[in-house]
Amino acid sequence: MTASPGRRRVLLAAPRGYCAGVDRAVIAVEKALEQYGAPVYVRHEIVHNKYVVQTLERKGAVFVERTDEVPPGNIVMFSAHGVAPVVHEEAARGRLATIDATCPLVTKVHKEAVRFASEDYDILLIGHEGHEEVIGTSGEAPEHIQLVDGPEDVAKVEVRDPSKIVWLSQTTLSVDETMETVDALKEKFPQLISPPSDDICYATQNRQLAVKQMGAEAELVIVVGSRNSSNSKRLVEVAKLAGSREAYLVDFASEIDEAWLEGVTTVGVTSGASVPEVLVEEVLAWLTERGYGDVELVKAAEEHITFSLPKELRRDLREEAAALAAERGGSGTAAEAASDAVAGPADS
Repeated sequence: MTASPGRRRVLLAAPRGYCAGVDRAVIAVEKALEQYGAPVYVRHEIVHNKYVVQTLERKGAVFVERTDEVPPGNIVMFSAHGVAPVVHEEAARGRLATIDATCPLVTKVHKEAVRFASEDYDILLIGHEGHEEVIGTSGEAPEHIQLVDGPEDVAKVEVRDPSKIVWLSQTTLSVDETMETVDALKEKFPQLISPPSDDICYATQNRQLAVKQMGAEAELVIVVGSRNSSNSKRLVEVAKLAGSREAYLVDFASEIDEAWLEGVTTVGVTSGASVPEVLVEEVLAWLTERGYGDVELVKAAEEHITFSLPKELRRDLREEAAALAAERGGSGTAAEAASDAVAGPADS
């Protein structure tokens, strides 16, 4: 795979882009809009990608940060990152029909948290403070869970019983950084137990593995992804640790600085798990125009995992939402409530 002198080339990571959980979530929004019509409200960005969010907004999705921003009698979808139980309660109080698009791998971590909390374990959740996934998982058992945001946090961790603690993790972390934190925790708490299966998702691991393979040869790695995407940011870090001289995160090809190419013969290209392939194709076209048209695939793994769509898409949620709104209002028919909720304010 070594480049000949003067030869310009691109190493293209495989796998890259959409994982099964993101694909499921994005399709769920599209199906909901198709079945029920606009608006379909989405609590938080369905996935962390600017292009995806803007595309869905043009189709009629409305993104909100709080459940109480959704008018009664409407449909609200929960993002792929998952939500705490309190959010489901808020939706019920607000008389909203819900679609849960939480990635099944995130749901797995939620269930692990619930189970270990029911057995009275202290749960050390490895993750980044403020990330939606961490907030959702912590909300399953807040009295049992404490966040460990990297190895530097280990010193301040305190537990009730060192013989009854378990670690869980955010699914989108760097594998190496997570294990560094786990090793530090085990040094402090030798009886710490691990989750029954790996919490870091298969797609995150596979994308990091591909970047590790290209990092030693690519002087520059371009990661396509948004700045609020945890797994995309981790790919930049992994590229640098693997030996790449520079690595940058961009949403679009137009954000690439031509100065980055100075002295570069090999460019690595990959994308985060919430990035559609069209954005990668635009980056490849941009590089081709500048002499980097020779593309080699760096294949780290095969992915064949798919997830079924949320079960709520098999119901008449518009009717359910209307019934809930009518119940709240205490008057009027369900059909009238649905009409008012969907139509919104009259044009002026």
